[in-house]
Amino acid sequence: MKILFVLLLVPLLMIPAFAETQTLPTDKNTLNVKLTHDEIVVGDLNNLRIDFLNPQTKEIQVHIDYEIEISKEGGETIFQTPNLIHTSEGSVKGLKVEFPEDGSYSMKISVEGILFQPIPKEIVSFDILVGEANAQPIDVPEDDGKMDGENGGCLIATATFGSELAPQVQQLRELRDNTVLKTNSGIAFMTTFNQFYYSFSPAVADFEREQPVFKEVMKVTLTPMLSSLSLLNHVEIDSEQEMLGYGISIVLLNLGMYVGVPIFGILKLYQFRKN
Repeated sequence: MKILFVLLLVPLLMIPAFAETQTLPTDKNTLNVKLTHDEIVVGDLNNLRIDFLNPQTKEIQVHIDYEIEISKEGGETIFQTPNLIHTSEGSVKGLKVEFPEDGSYSMKISVEGILFQPIPKEIVSFDILVGEANAQPIDVPEDDGKMDGENGGCLIATATFGSELAPQVQQLRELRDNTVLKTNSGIAFMTTFNQFYYSFSPAVADFEREQPVFKEVMKVTLTPMLSSLSLLNHVEIDSEQEMLGYGISIVLLNLGMYVGVPIFGILKLYQFRKN
């Protein structure tokens, strides 16, 4: 049981478990750009991280020349690099930006050089929702929001955390698209999972919207699972064997958290009352 408790604590110590992550290609698809940040706090210096990724290898692409501009919806620029900047490691880790008020912001990143070679400018734009804009629920058509849809999320997670743009929902979407669906075993799992999941998830999501207390219970219930899934962001999965190995490990970990720990607690309580 000591080992089980250690496994329970490990995913909860992964920092940051719920950092918001978006990964988008540049307009000519030469690079993928990954933006990561915690929840934006108005008036504070918020730390943003940018990774430039090679779309073929999925690894960080070194030696990138770039520019950044962040503007509020309506055109007011709140941050802009003074000129072209070079990153030798392919990541921007110390970017601190102050967002003056709640609302929707656009972050435009322009890439003009790779491996010391100039290229025609390629642009990628991210939407950053701050404050009440981030908490605003998004109405999803009945056929959308499904994990097997092209732009889908998760019905229960979306209802629980209030928006398809919530970091927890984006974590599930990115895990599905960038990890699980990259292997045949992952595709087979998702096909079977979807048939089971969508047999009950619409009803659960509707009940959450009607019962705020149940919604809060679901937040507490889903948090350990989401934390354990965040472990997959820290491993490389390049084969069917690795996908199966990590997938089975995550399933066993969740069984331990959701089944093993409660059973152990019940047995201890029974033993205590018996004594």
